[in-house]
Amino acid sequence: QVRLVESGGGPVQAGNSLRLSCGADDRAFRGYAMGWFRQATGKEYEFLASINWNGASITYADSVKGRFTILRDNVYNTGYLYMDDLKPGDTAVYFCALSPRGESSDRSRYTIWGPGTQVTVSS
Repeated sequence: QVRLVESGGGPVQAGNSLRLSCGADDRAFRGYAMGWFRQATGKEYEFLASINWNGASITYADSVKGRFTILRDNVYNTGYLYMDDLKPGDTAVYFCALSPRGESSDRSRYTIWGPGTQVTVSS
């Protein structure tokens, strides 16, 4: 089974940008849709963005549309989430996940998850 590891999180001031990476250890990565979710302390998981296996179809949550960009590079088995104009409300643990059933905002369709990376945005 493919394993994922997120990286690129950390502390950042409001208004700045971060790039999160999601590295997979197997080229089977390219056969899955990929999604990004986040979970703030004491809150439910929140869908952010998804991308199908070849990047031809992308969906964003309204809360991040225009600020976040999802990309993938199937040559390097890596996904990305570019986050611009970060706000304190973006503070959360960010997860990438893979879905064998196409892209979706439904967390239950994602069967492979990384351990997450913390993003902390200060004002």
